[in-house]
Amino acid sequence: MTLVACIGGGQLGRMLGLAGLPLGLRFRFLDPSPDAPAREVGSLVVGAFDDPAALARLADGADVVTYEFENVPVDAARPLAPLPPARALELGQDRLVEKELFRRLGIPTARFGSLDETGVPALVKSRRLGYDGKGQRRLDAPGDVGDDELAEEIVSFSRELSIVAVRGRDGETGFWPLAENVHRDGILRLSRAPAERAPQVDAERLATRLLDELGYVGVLALELFEAGDRLLANEYAPRVHNTGHWTIDGAVTSQFENHLRAIVGLPLGSTEALAPSVMINLIGGTPSPERLLRLPGAHLHLYGKEPRAGRKLGHVTLVGASDDTVAEAVDLVEAAGDG
Repeated sequence: MTLVACIGGGQLGRMLGLAGLPLGLRFRFLDPSPDAPAREVGSLVVGAFDDPAALARLADGADVVTYEFENVPVDAARPLAPLPPARALELGQDRLVEKELFRRLGIPTARFGSLDETGVPALVKSRRLGYDGKGQRRLDAPGDVGDDELAEEIVSFSRELSIVAVRGRDGETGFWPLAENVHRDGILRLSRAPAERAPQVDAERLATRLLDELGYVGVLALELFEAGDRLLANEYAPRVHNTGHWTIDGAVTSQFENHLRAIVGLPLGSTEALAPSVMINLIGGTPSPERLLRLPGAHLHLYGKEPRAGRKLGHVTLVGASDDTVAEAVDLVEAAGDG
């Protein structure tokens, strides 16, 4: 049986394992926490992500190495020859380097750099390790931007979109329909897919430039702002992505299964949507499963994590559901969680 080693054992690793077990794959995960969610779908090596001994145990006998989050130490990952390639990690871990990559590839972005280039108001972001809205601040008047920070123009956009793509070892490529995403307090709350009246062809064109440049194998997500008739790239994630969770229940082949198919050299599955789907994150708390699962088209996914404010504990996907059903689900989720 093919052994997949994964750096990281969070909920994304757990969902990779759940998708791969029916394919006959085995899994080994590396995570600092003995309670990592992926422990239930494979063996777990407990250790730091940059611990050479732990990395050696992870990779021992593995047929392929992958990862489930983008802040994996590049120097630790590179000798393991992971898929997606370590270069995709390296270029995406520094926001300035990432934006310069977009510029070089002709992928439009908001203006970025110094305050002289962006003007004010502007968002000032840490160049590294920001996620879920962390490491960001707004400047409404001229102020200091540190060497470890990047200023970005605040753009007026109509909605946030994301394109999730997959590419196999042989260059076979697929794209799921664009998702429309709603964030609050920097955290993804809800995704709708396929997004209505979405510029699918334009988004695929931009994502293809990234895939080609990176020599990519696996799943990649590109986050976008729709501003008038333009798509502006925000950031990319070289991994399976929260805005693609709807694909587990709402697409012919999920992002998790296709990521695994890609990295182990199997043919890719169809990325076609089965029906319109809405994915709602469960943040900080979980509603009654009984109440959620009474809703038509509801599919519940819990990650086995202890509740904590701002923590993603699971998600529910509503497939082919009415607007009233979606509204009821949102009310249940917000009443139980952080709102």
